[in-house]
Amino acid sequence: MAIVYRFICLVLGYCFGMIQTAYILGRMRGIDIRNYGSGNAGTTNAIRVLGTRAGLTVFVGDMLKSFAALLITGLLFGKSMPELVYVLKAYTFAGVVLGHDFPAYMNFKGGKGVAVMAGYVLGFHWAFLPLAAILFFVPYLKTRFVSLGSLMVYGGTYIFLIIFGQMGLFAPTSQGHLIEIYVIQGLLTFMAYYRHRANLGRLIRGEERKTYIFKDNTEKLKK
Repeated sequence: MAIVYRFICLVLGYCFGMIQTAYILGRMRGIDIRNYGSGNAGTTNAIRVLGTRAGLTVFVGDMLKSFAALLITGLLFGKSMPELVYVLKAYTFAGVVLGHDFPAYMNFKGGKGVAVMAGYVLGFHWAFLPLAAILFFVPYLKTRFVSLGSLMVYGGTYIFLIIFGQMGLFAPTSQGHLIEIYVIQGLLTFMAYYRHRANLGRLIRGEERKTYIFKDNTEKLKK
């Protein structure tokens, strides 16, 4: 029966993940955002194509869909299955990332799973919040590279997930279930880095574009 619950959470997360905020806002303005800028249906491309306000709206929308999916999982299973709730949250988040990155109704072309990570930070366990804020804002404010801050959050959160798990922060989760969580989040972290491989290349070559919150980043709408 536990396998069924895992599958249910995966599907639940996928359905929430397919709520594509950037695509919806773009359609409201008469464009398919995937045809402009980097072609990514995510926060950074929305900032550059639609403007900072729209980009921040995309970030909040994508964050909230992830948080909502994890919150529902916690409400459904937190009291009845406390020993499994973090495992089920891990499957829910995996579904959110897959739905966000590979939405079925958009020919499986979506975002890169960055803003939904903010929802994970809020919805998986509160202890991640201050750490994630430091991991993102310190490198971002120093360089203005969103990709660098985002990848720091993914990698750093994964490291602290293991540390917190071994410290007993996710009790009463068993060691076997903790390893299952580590494997799931490890695969998602690897996928995030792989989908950002072009950004990593530009960072290494010093060609990555800076993104500012309080300045105009918009580009001309060229396909």
